[in-house]
Amino acid sequence: MGKYFGTDGFRGKANVDITAIHAFKIGRFLGWYLTNIKGERARIVIGKDTRRSSYMLEYALSSGITASGADAYLLHVTTTPSVAYITVTDGFDSGIMISASHNPYYDNGIKIMNSKGEKQSDELLSLIEDYLDGKSDFTKENGDLPLAKDEKIGRTFDYFSGRNRYIAYLISIATDCFKNIRVGLDCSNGSTWNIAKSVFDALGAKTYVISAEPDGTNINLDCGSVHPEKLQRLVKEENLDIGFAFDGDGDRCVCVDEKGELVDGDGIMYICGKYLKEKGRLKNDTVVTTVMSNFGLYKAFDEIGIKTEKTAVGDRFVHERMAEKGYSLGGEQSGHIICSKYATTGDGVLTALMVMEVLTEKRKPLSNLLNGFERFPQRLINVRVRDKKAALQNAELQKAEKEINRELSGVGRVLIRESGTEPVIRVMVECESEEKCEAFCTRLSSTLEGW
Repeated sequence: MGKYFGTDGFRGKANVDITAIHAFKIGRFLGWYLTNIKGERARIVIGKDTRRSSYMLEYALSSGITASGADAYLLHVTTTPSVAYITVTDGFDSGIMISASHNPYYDNGIKIMNSKGEKQSDELLSLIEDYLDGKSDFTKENGDLPLAKDEKIGRTFDYFSGRNRYIAYLISIATDCFKNIRVGLDCSNGSTWNIAKSVFDALGAKTYVISAEPDGTNINLDCGSVHPEKLQRLVKEENLDIGFAFDGDGDRCVCVDEKGELVDGDGIMYICGKYLKEKGRLKNDTVVTTVMSNFGLYKAFDEIGIKTEKTAVGDRFVHERMAEKGYSLGGEQSGHIICSKYATTGDGVLTALMVMEVLTEKRKPLSNLLNGFERFPQRLINVRVRDKKAALQNAELQKAEKEINRELSGVGRVLIRESGTEPVIRVMVECESEEKCEAFCTRLSSTLEGW
């Protein structure tokens, strides 16, 4: 991770950690760099979520891009995967998504994609960071980047039509009609609020939508994939067949079965992995997971002949492994699911469509599709700290971790890591009982207090 760009872009509190000045300078550098590499005017497409600060960052980015002689195309409020899709299909040189994903409304972020719709290279992000800090080799020699003049000044275009084509693409993926299926959708007051319902309505579902009234300050507020409790209540109260909850920028999805029980990314990977294997569509009978996936998932996959490969946490690492070896399915417990046939990044609405394909073909309730997958008890605590690296190196934490790992040898595990997107340390314990998970997690997290 760099100084500004972590595992999922440049993220922080709006106008504190990430400002309009940062956005303008990122636009300046990206527009100048891509235009010079290309040898002609670069084209950059921008999407944003529903946070109040997204407008500020959108205009600052587009100002920087056009000042450097490139053109900016605005998708307006849309999802991260839609930006990736449009970047590839419409031949853009780069895509940018303005979002802090599942974070509260007062945070925001900038995710930069390459022309293939993938996370931008670390090399280019390092160059951008150097420019932000005044360390760029070019600016040392020549002063600031040159401003475009006369007819070389860039333009900004309204590109709302791109989002509509993405919606049409999602609809085209479905293999069956959803008529008579009662579906709950929790749009997290975020990017999917004007996409998910359109897709499911077009496919014939009877939709029940919540958290689809964004006001700039309610994104992810007690709703969405991180807080699916309202969706669980909706499914039970309205006797729905299934529910889907998305996050703020629409690249995550978790499910709720007909009983109101939560089905996270591990459950989704089990359902879809098993189905794709049966259909002969699971490349090398392998699913890519991160180290956060539950032990129960690996046991369940072993029993049905599915192999797994593990990566570090972050959907970019999952995608990189999938692209390297040609795998068709991978994802994270948090609900970032990647199906390489259709997308280069996690896509919440696409994930929901994949689950619906299994549901409609098998003609079984979602709870039955999970037969064979027994989850190990798992507890995750996020501890806010001032200095993540120092917190991880403190002697009390390391001693407690060694002692607990000895006790859990062969029957569980401890995973402690710094977040790539927030100032927190994530402490996870997995073992045979809820009580032990809770006790060990509490013990470990207590050693991080004050750091």
